[in-house]
Amino acid sequence: MTYIDPHIHMVSRTTDDYRRMALAGCTAITEPAFWAGFDRSSPQGFFDYYRQLTESEPARAAQYGINHHCWLCVNPKEAEDPGFAREVMSLLPEFLERSNVLGIGEIGLNKNSKNEMTILEEHLAFAEERDQLVLVHTPHLEDKRKGTLLIMDAIANTKLKPDRVLIDHVEEHTVADVLDRGFWAGMTLYPETKCTPQRAADIIEIYGTERLWMNSAGDWGDSDPLAVPKAIVELRRRGHSAETIRTATLENPKTFLGQSPRFDAGDA
Repeated sequence: MTYIDPHIHMVSRTTDDYRRMALAGCTAITEPAFWAGFDRSSPQGFFDYYRQLTESEPARAAQYGINHHCWLCVNPKEAEDPGFAREVMSLLPEFLERSNVLGIGEIGLNKNSKNEMTILEEHLAFAEERDQLVLVHTPHLEDKRKGTLLIMDAIANTKLKPDRVLIDHVEEHTVADVLDRGFWAGMTLYPETKCTPQRAADIIEIYGTERLWMNSAGDWGDSDPLAVPKAIVELRRRGHSAETIRTATLENPKTFLGQSPRFDAGDA
């Protein structure tokens, strides 16, 4: 089945992963800016990273018929120094004009700190001023729900429309909060943490598929770039219809991402 992986960090993957994803039916991906596995020491490091997201990765993906798009920001794991973060954010206007950039992301909170919140609010203002789509990272902590609520309250203080914001890494105890407030919700599929394919299937069975998608993240840690196809197999095993599966893994990403004229779903 054709699918889209709307949140995967291909800078941390080998070219063989593009091949495997293409063989599994992936036609398009979006790659949010994130932590590089270590803290970068200068804005120049981010400048080169943004070049990688807007130049190198689209070329790698194209070899396998996959359309590559990206999001740009300072990830919350590197937002604890506001002065440094603002230096990096000053680079964003130049790169936002590039043809595969869909918006601002993944912004949000990591440890729910005051400095992280300051930079989150400045990213939100930046997105509001430029009418950008937004992709949000929620913390990987016991207080994930607290961080998710803080983020949604911060968005509510802007003029950003909830249907132009995707809040990612939802789990069983946060998905209802996100959907009830009109946002899109993303389930990030990991082998053990966040949502496994089995837990994602449980969530779909409870909440349905409206404004809900799934993604693999595929980052530096224990992750799987074929997590979405594996979730498709799990949904089939449980007897879900082709329509339900297609909605969660293809049509919903197309609907949300299609709000940007730059998004191209490929052959999907």
